[in-house]
Formats: sequence, structure tokens, C-alpha cells
Amino acid sequence: MRAVLALEDGRLFRGDSFGAGTPSYGEVVFHTGMTGYQEVISDPSYRGQIVVMTAPLIGNCGVTPDDAESRGLHLAGLVVREYCQTPSSWRSRESLGSMLRRSGVTAVTGVDTRALTRHIRAHGALRGGIGVETDEAELLAAVRNSAPLVGRDLVAEVRGPAPVDWEIRSNSRWRPFRNPHSQPSRGRIAVLDCGVKFGILRNLRDRVDEIRVFPAGTTTERIEAWKPDALLLSNGPGDPAAVESALVTARELLGRLPMMGICLGHQILSLALGARTFKLKFGHHGANHPVQHLRTGKIEITSQNHGFAVDEESLLRAGAEVTRRNLNDGTVEGMQHKELGVVGYQYHPEAAPGPLDASPIFDAFIESVFHRSGNAG
Repeated sequence: MRAVLALEDGRLFRGDSFGAGTPSYGEVVFHTGMTGYQEVISDPSYRGQIVVMTAPLIGNCGVTPDDAESRGLHLAGLVVREYCQTPSSWRSRESLGSMLRRSGVTAVTGVDTRALTRHIRAHGALRGGIGVETDEAELLAAVRNSAPLVGRDLVAEVRGPAPVDWEIRSNSRWRPFRNPHSQPSRGRIAVLDCGVKFGILRNLRDRVDEIRVFPAGTTTERIEAWKPDALLLSNGPGDPAAVESALVTARELLGRLPMMGICLGHQILSLALGARTFKLKFGHHGANHPVQHLRTGKIEITSQNHGFAVDEESLLRAGAEVTRRNLNDGTVEGMQHKELGVVGYQYHPEAAPGPLDASPIFDAFIESVFHRSGNAG
């Protein structure tokens, strides 16, 4: 069936449907990773977004439950240049198209994704909609009436319903960066779930005995009653300034627990300290973003997925130190407030998908919490 992606500025990109047939709307962003499409579509941080894959061939490995980063699909839609209908992998359990249809996610193939990506780079992330066998004028009108990402609390749509203990460690066959024979530290890490990826939880469980995941909005009293040694604020979707439930928790626990934030969690911690966040033109979405550690000069190639960033001047005024910087656009990629025991990283040290350059961040945080090194940044 014929499908079309309509952008709010009137640009149309036509192709063929290979997902669900229902119309979908969201902010259109592009992902520059060459692999890991299943991890991308199952990442809760993509809630409310239509994802354009810049890699030309998608679906050739099928999908498997082992690679899922959450218990469902969260993106609003998927756009690819060429969809592979006959996957070839001994790990595959079903085709990508089958999973998308089963999950109600609209998708379109046959689109000139290079032209679409250039358009987004030039004009910024735009609201868009995918329609199947639809009236294009009506679709465009619906796109222009759809809600923008700014100001929306999407965390409420992806966080878990109740606290849960996480017991699953990494599968050393596929993730050999961690010694499978090493023993985790005795202690407790609480995770504030804003749309947490399984990869983050696995990495924590590899290193710590007890991990409990608390939904964003859980009271600080309930978190502290568990007596955690530290708190991690997870990744998640949307505008960090709109996630008041997590902001309240972060503000109340400043100085009372060591805290680490990843992606949205980093932004929320920065806001709690008194910094500001702002919308990026087209965001960072991919597995090849270079980041420099400002103390050592070392470069890490990182996996990223965010449309907002922390304003550096306001972060410095809040008493924090900028520890890492994006080499593409100079934005803040890491921060630390030593007096309050807070660190944050704008990128994803667990990758999934992506390179493993940043995975030692987890070790540094655990070392700072349980051995009081004070050097998690």
C-alpha cells in the first residue's frame, strides 16, 4: 500500500507501507547508526518521534527478544530507504515489519532518506505524520494541528507502573566488555525510571548486588525507605523541563544521596541544580558522536539520543563543572558537582546500540559510591 510522510512545512516524501496502517504523528528525527535498529525502535526515549534511519538497508537481521531495550515499541513511526522483507540471521524470531504491525507502529519504505535527512538538517526537526492510502491534504492539516515536543511530559507515558527489583545481568556472549567472573559490589542502587533502557539496568546489575527501579513520581520518602547507596536518573523522552515529577525528586535528594544522570536524567539533574535546558535544532541521534573528556583530552565515540541540551553558562553559575564536550557542536556532554555528589552524562554509556568507549563510566560511578573515591566525573 502507498504511504506518505508529510512534514509541517509542506514537504512530502512518498513510499510504501510496511508497518501498521493507522496514521501516526510526531517529531521527525534522523538516526545515523549503521546497526541496531531493534534497540532504536524499542528505546523509550523515542516516544513521540518518527525516526528516519540513514543506513540504506534496514531489517536484514530480523528481530529477537534478546535485543529489546524495553517491553514494547515507543516510537511514533519509522522511515527507511529500503526494507528487507526476508531477514537472514539465526537469531531472528520474526521480521521487522511483523513486529511493527503487531505493535501498531506505522512505517514507510522507499523514501529518499538522504534528501529527507538533508532537509531536517537545514530546517530543523519538524512535526510530521505518516499516512497510508490517505488524502495528503488532510494528513498535512493533521500534522500542523499536532502537538509539538516542547513542553510535553512524555515520561508519564513510558515509566513503569510500580517499583520493581532488577535481577538480569549482561549476557557475556554478546557483551564481552565486562568480565563475566567479576563479582558485583555489595550495595543498593535505586533507579528513577523516566523510560529506562534495559542496557542501563543490566550494566548496573553487573556491578551492584541490588537494583530497584522506581517510577518517576515516586516520593523521596519511599525511595529513601529502601536505604539505597545512590540514585541513578535514567534516560527518557521529551522536554526535561516538563518532567516535574522527576525534577521534584532530584531537588529533594540533592546532597542526600550520590546521584548520576544519563541523557534525560543528566538534564533533570542540571535543572535541579539551577541550570537551563534548550531545544537543539535537530538533536543528536546515532552511534557515532565524538565526545571529549576535558580533563584527560581523551575522545570517546558515543551513542546518543536527545533533542535537548544543557545550557553551559547557567550550569557553571549553578556551581557545576563541565567535564565533557561534544566535538560536533560544542554542547555539554558531561557535568559534575563534587560538593553535592552529582554527575551527569548526556550520552549513553550502555550504548545499545553503539560503541562501548563510555562503559567505564559505570565503573567510575560505582567506585565513587562504594569506595568514596569522589572521582565519578
